[in-house]
Amino acid sequence: MDTVMAASATPTATPAPPPTDTEVLISGAGPTGLVLAADLARRGVRHRIVERAERGFPGSRGTALQPRTLEALDDLGLGPTILAASGPCPRIQTWEGTERLRVWDLVERAEPTPAVPHPEIRMLPQWRTVELLHARLEELGGTVEFSTELTGFTQDEDGVTATLRHADGSTESVRARYLVGTDGSRSAVRRALGTPFARTPVDARPVLLADLMLEGLDRDHWHMWPTAPGGMLALRPLEGVETFQLIAGFNDTTHEPDPERDATPEALARLVAERTGLPGLRVGEVRWSSAFRANAAMAERFRTGRVLLAGDAAHIHSPAGGQGLNTGVQDGYNLGWKLAAVLRGAPDAVLDSYDTERVPVAADVLRLSTRQNAADRATESGFSPRGTETHQLHIAYRESPLTRERRHRLPKDALQAGDRAPDAPCHTPEGAPTRLFDTFRGPHFTLLDLTGRGDDLPSTEWLHPCRIGGPRADLLDTEGHAKAAYGTGLFLIRPDGYVALATDDPGDVREYVGWLVP
Repeated sequence: MDTVMAASATPTATPAPPPTDTEVLISGAGPTGLVLAADLARRGVRHRIVERAERGFPGSRGTALQPRTLEALDDLGLGPTILAASGPCPRIQTWEGTERLRVWDLVERAEPTPAVPHPEIRMLPQWRTVELLHARLEELGGTVEFSTELTGFTQDEDGVTATLRHADGSTESVRARYLVGTDGSRSAVRRALGTPFARTPVDARPVLLADLMLEGLDRDHWHMWPTAPGGMLALRPLEGVETFQLIAGFNDTTHEPDPERDATPEALARLVAERTGLPGLRVGEVRWSSAFRANAAMAERFRTGRVLLAGDAAHIHSPAGGQGLNTGVQDGYNLGWKLAAVLRGAPDAVLDSYDTERVPVAADVLRLSTRQNAADRATESGFSPRGTETHQLHIAYRESPLTRERRHRLPKDALQAGDRAPDAPCHTPEGAPTRLFDTFRGPHFTLLDLTGRGDDLPSTEWLHPCRIGGPRADLLDTEGHAKAAYGTGLFLIRPDGYVALATDDPGDVREYVGWLVP
């Protein structure tokens, strides 16, 4: 039986709020919640992350890690681990029955550049991404409380009082400064808030997903039968394990695939045989299955008082283009430093900017994934090529209330405040190679000085100055890549890798820093 939550849509004052048990309570331990928890942990923010399931997500579902997501995970300390565990997007082998038709690239191939170290997507089963994020959270001193369900909450001007139910049936009352719902597309937190979340059908055809053992098919390609009888079939070898991911579409829009009935080894063996005609394929153990129809939806707002929504709780997408998991990761990455800043004294406007910045991004991603779905349906191959628009490197916050562009007469294509902060190879004064992303990595702001003047710059625990060249240089722009990417000036880089302030005047930096932490 569903539990009905009590939640006030707007905070109501209480004369004597109880003391907080934790600063941030996170409901839901998928990729979004884990990224947020890891970011809070490295900032020393007291938090709890609860998950009603008894273990992590078991399926492959969201497999594409976009370049911008790779940058965020690298900043969290997972860069080499993710690259070692994942693989490039395999080339597509298109079939018609037993006949191989052609091999082609689903994604654009590109080499790393000084500004973009990860120019292509990497593929990794979602369960493995979750596993690695959980391990990183534990390294940072955090943990996930599995088999623990958020069953109710109320909020007031000072915080949120939530009720948790544990596996043994016991309940616990928890007081937190903020609650973040990262509890998926059927978010109980969102429903309790009453936040509108109208779903729009994107594709009426149902899809069955499964992770299964499969013999008789090479692991060098992503195999697709776009015109198979009954609907398309795709079989992709998963990274780091022996299983394949099966994607089976059904042309009959009235069909209701049942993962328990239709994803047994026997049922999938029949489906694979019918759609491929290949006699040598053998289906073994099925380790996970799911069914869905592509929908799109977005919450009307991502913040209601002391309660925030992120990931699938805030927006759901067609899987075309591989945007859902990645947009959720970026939600958590955007939100973590803002919660920490406000908890340490920054103005509430910093936290308001989460909604201001991420709502337009989610809306753009919904449009992109819906267009991609339509393009896939219109092509004979079943999937249309993905361009760089899916990489999320172009996302910018130029209109954000946190953004200050104070320079004049900029070149037409110049980097501006609000844009993603590019990478660049540099050297230390001692000659050791390094990169700007190495300087940015961590929970701090970075102040890049590309004026060459060597001015005295603000330096605090959360703000690290970095002079590029000139007297008192911290780094040397030996090949000119930093200058080419940024131009001349002072650039305040946010912890999530965007330019907060671009100016030629150190006084603007002191003003911004004074506003951020009075």
